[in-house]
Amino acid sequence: MSDFNNKTVIVTGATRGIGKAIATAYLEAGATVIGTYHSNKTAADAMLSEFSGKNLSLYPFDIADYEAVESFYKTIEEQDVKIDILVNNGGIRRDSVLAMMKSEDWHQVINTNLNGAYHMSKFAVHNMMRQRFGRIVNLTSPMSREAFAGQSNYAASKGGLESMTRSLAKEVASRGITVNCVSPGFIETELIQDLDEATVKSYKKMVPMRRFGKPEEVADAVLYLSQDKSAYITGTILEISGGL
Repeated sequence: MSDFNNKTVIVTGATRGIGKAIATAYLEAGATVIGTYHSNKTAADAMLSEFSGKNLSLYPFDIADYEAVESFYKTIEEQDVKIDILVNNGGIRRDSVLAMMKSEDWHQVINTNLNGAYHMSKFAVHNMMRQRFGRIVNLTSPMSREAFAGQSNYAASKGGLESMTRSLAKEVASRGITVNCVSPGFIETELIQDLDEATVKSYKKMVPMRRFGKPEEVADAVLYLSQDKSAYITGTILEISGGL
């Protein structure tokens, strides 16, 4: 993988699961990582301790809150930080059949998964345009097309994110900024730990490779799309799903 020395990366949802694997991969490649998390200070403190001596900082706020995102960017820009890469990884699930879905569960998922990516990307683009370089990688999901029952909010948020990616890619291409999606399938993280054994078995049967992916496999794809030599790849969706 390419050297990311002298690169500054923002990763949302950086303290657990896929987000932590992505942040870890960047740190190991020499990047400075600015991670965000919502509220789990215990996980954040553990990560800071684990990577003591590395160029890692963590900021707690809700990416669904526009004013909180704006304040975050003001803070880092006051430090004259040049943003090279943004990874919109932060996301949640609130599964329920639509007829029984609580209004707040619909809005929370859309606000975090889709609006959160909009908030983070808007301010990052302003920073990247000044240097005429940038990489934005959005974490989406095959559920945008598979659309499992009980996940209408999640599927809508990820489908919207893919469409936003294609549009934004066209808007910023002339400024040397690329925008792509990495679409993980079933990955071994806490996001699927609430599944019972029978459900896990049935899901694995759906995957041609007959296994769930590893967070590190997703991280490798994210780093691939964010390296300098990937400058001609934009508006694409790279699936990491075992052939799902």
